[in-house]
Amino acid sequence: MYQLIIKNGVCLTTHGRQQVDIGIKEGKIAFIGNLSKEQAEKVVDATELFVLPGLVDTQVHFREPGLEHKEDLESGTRGAVLGGVTGVFEMPNTNPSTTTKEALQDKINRMQNRAWCNYSFYVGGTPDKGVDWHELEELPGCCGIKIFMGASTGNLLVEEDEALKRILEKTTKRVAIHSEDNFIMKERKEIAEKGKHPRYHHIWRNKESAISSTNRLLKIAREVDAKVHVLHVTTVEEMEILKQNKDIATVEILPQHLTFSEEDYETLGTRIQMNPPIRDKENRDGLWKYVNDGTVCATGSDHAPHTLEEKAKEYPNSPSGMTGVQTIIPVYLDHINKGKMTLEKLVELMAECLHTVWGVKNKGRISIGYDADFTIVNMDKEWICTDDQMASKSKWTPYHNTKFKGKATHTIVGGNVIMENDRLDHSLQGKVRTYKF
Repeated sequence: MYQLIIKNGVCLTTHGRQQVDIGIKEGKIAFIGNLSKEQAEKVVDATELFVLPGLVDTQVHFREPGLEHKEDLESGTRGAVLGGVTGVFEMPNTNPSTTTKEALQDKINRMQNRAWCNYSFYVGGTPDKGVDWHELEELPGCCGIKIFMGASTGNLLVEEDEALKRILEKTTKRVAIHSEDNFIMKERKEIAEKGKHPRYHHIWRNKESAISSTNRLLKIAREVDAKVHVLHVTTVEEMEILKQNKDIATVEILPQHLTFSEEDYETLGTRIQMNPPIRDKENRDGLWKYVNDGTVCATGSDHAPHTLEEKAKEYPNSPSGMTGVQTIIPVYLDHINKGKMTLEKLVELMAECLHTVWGVKNKGRISIGYDADFTIVNMDKEWICTDDQMASKSKWTPYHNTKFKGKATHTIVGGNVIMENDRLDHSLQGKVRTYKF
C-alpha cells in the first residue's frame, strides 16, 4: 500500500520525459514505473498533465514580522501552493530585520503550524564589524546570507566595498546579492524626484548602477575566494560579465524582467515599480539568450507586496515591489507555450537549482529516494488571472486581466496533496518543514 500514487502523467524524471506512474511511501519516491495493479491511500490521475519535481521560489518577501498588513507567512505560503510552488526561501528585510540568531529563530517559530509549503530563511548582511557570518549561515533553517548593495525596501544596506569584503571573506555558503551601486543611485536620485512618474525609475536606477555594482562584487569575491549568487539580473551587459565568471557566480532572473518593458509603465504605473527596475525592450528580449544558454541558474519571483494604497503614492514616494509567488509558474508556462523556453529549463531553474546553487539534498528531482515534492501542470489550460484570485493580503497582481495558457493543477509536498485544482487541504497546513543544507 502506497501513501500516494501519481498515475498516467508525463513525468520529467532524471531520465527525461517518461509516461510512468510514481509511487510514494513515507514522503519519499519509492517506485517509478507501472503501478496499475497497486493500491494507495490516495491516487492522483495525471492523464494529459505534466508531473514536475517540486518547483521552488527562492526569493520571496513575506513581510512578517513588522509589516503584516502587506503580507504574512501564512498568506504568503498559501499563495505559493495555490500557484504550484512547493517551497520558498524568504528574505530578511522585515521589521526587525533578520540579522541575528534570535531573529531567525523567531521566524522559524512563526512558521510553525502555519506554513503551507517548505521554507528557509536568509539572514541579512550588515556593515557591522565583528559578526560571525559563518556561524549565522550555518544555523538550521538558514539558506544563506543576503546582501543589499543598493538600497531597497527596509534598512539593510552594505554599500561600502570594505563592509562587503568583511562578510564575503567569512562565508563558505553562496551569498545572495542585490547588486545595484548605491553611490551612483544617490547621485541620480533627483531624476526620480523631478520626474514624478515611474517611467523614470529605470533611468534613475540605470544600467550603469547595476553593471558597476556587479563588477565591484566580482572583484571582491575573487579576492577572498567567495561564492556569490547575483539576484534579479536585468541587463545584457551584466549577463555577459557573469557568463565569464561562472566559477564564482551563479545568476538569478525574474519573470517580470522577461515579460514587461519600459512601455508598460504607461499603463501599469507603480504596479511594476521594483528594484532593480523593469528596463527597455532590448534588455528584456536579450535576457532570454542567457536563460537558454545556461548562464542563468535559478529564477524566483521576488514576491514583495505592498498595498494598493501605498502603491498609489506619487512616485518616487511609492514603494518598489510587486506580488509574484502565486503567478511565477503560470507566467513561465505561458512563455513555454509561446516557445521562449522549455519545460525542462523551468525544472532546471526552479528545482535543479536546489542542487546546483544551494546544495540541498534529496530535493528537486524525480528519482528514487528523493523527497516526494511535485508540481503538476496542465499546459493547455487557458485562464484569466485577476486580482481577486490572489491569496496575498495586498490582493493585487501586475498580471490582472492577463490571459495565460498553462496552470498548476496540484501542489504535492512530502507526498501530501496540499493543493488540487485550486482547492486547499486545510488538514495539511503546517505539515511541512525547513530545507536542510
